[in-house]
Amino acid sequence: MGNTHVARDYYGILGVSSDAGADEIKRAYRKLARELHPDVNPDPGAQERFAEVGAAYEVLSDPEKRRIVDLGGDPLGNGAAGGGGGDFGAFGFGDIMDAFFGGQGGAAGRGRGPRSRVQPGADALIRMQLTLEECAVGVTRDLAVDTAVLCTECTGSGCSPGSSPTRCDICAGRGEVQSVQRSFLGQVVTSRVCPNCRGFGEVIPDPCHQCGGDGRVRSRRTVGVRIPAGVADGMRVRLSGQGEVGSGGGPAGDLYVEVEEEPHELFTRDGADLHCTVKLPMTAAALGTALPLPTLDGTHEITIEPGTQTGAVRTLRGKGMPRLRSTGRVDGHGDLMVHVDVEVPTNLTKEQTELLRQLAALRGEEQPGVGSGRNGHGLFGRLRDSFGR
Repeated sequence: MGNTHVARDYYGILGVSSDAGADEIKRAYRKLARELHPDVNPDPGAQERFAEVGAAYEVLSDPEKRRIVDLGGDPLGNGAAGGGGGDFGAFGFGDIMDAFFGGQGGAAGRGRGPRSRVQPGADALIRMQLTLEECAVGVTRDLAVDTAVLCTECTGSGCSPGSSPTRCDICAGRGEVQSVQRSFLGQVVTSRVCPNCRGFGEVIPDPCHQCGGDGRVRSRRTVGVRIPAGVADGMRVRLSGQGEVGSGGGPAGDLYVEVEEEPHELFTRDGADLHCTVKLPMTAAALGTALPLPTLDGTHEITIEPGTQTGAVRTLRGKGMPRLRSTGRVDGHGDLMVHVDVEVPTNLTKEQTELLRQLAALRGEEQPGVGSGRNGHGLFGRLRDSFGR
């Protein structure tokens, strides 16, 4: 006489009602799996009970298998879990990890299923060269940008007009395929992305001829950008939503415009401060003078005091670059530092040489000492005096 298979009460095994939701089923499985796992519970009966719990969770977490149970059938028939003999049933290793560590490893919680074709786009970067003057006042320009844009033929769907995606025959729309392997835990189910649909769960039988099914094409377009006053080399301006359109017509990323500041022939920059060097003839440094100096807002006259030495610095307050705050607003200006470099004349004529000799004689500088001080005694003179005592 043949054996008559009696459908198992999977709800009873987990201790939940037939109308229990996915979260309640998962919580019940986690609780029982922690209690019955062979590494935790050495009772021989716990091993068989653990296999039954795993099989019950496998069935009730799968909508199709659960539908069979609700109709009075047994989706596992005579062959899977519940038997004993060391076979813990067929369930994912991630389900066990989920039960012990509370992660999202269970079938109801780890995001199984097809992934969307609509993906967000990447950011794009373009560099803009600006002069120091343009960085100081800000500019508005139109830039030619080459990025991915929405396909106008299929409007992002990837399908030719009149067609639509179809469910993948390999994974039945799940986006993944499973394989079963035996281990010390029994039959362990592993999943991988479906190679036919690449995880989308559907295929495009008639791709758009313009974008090849990607939903986007590359195109050159013009984008207007406003660079605020006070920007510096390496700073970036973000244009929201002006970057690469995502696959499947997904939202575009951002476009970043990076400033490349060109070297200036007169000024060097240190943040909001500017520096420049003025070369003065020896006579002008000795007698003093007034110099017209070009600045970012026009010519400004600086006064050189008599006796100015090389290395002296004259500071023009507020004549530097605008100070750009994180809000994009300008808060004052930096300073302009004028560095003095006194030039010693060369290639003198006889007349010039004679005049300088006369000046040296008047100043008592025909034989200057090394490191001479205010008393006129040089270093060698002081050494000679000390030995003569």
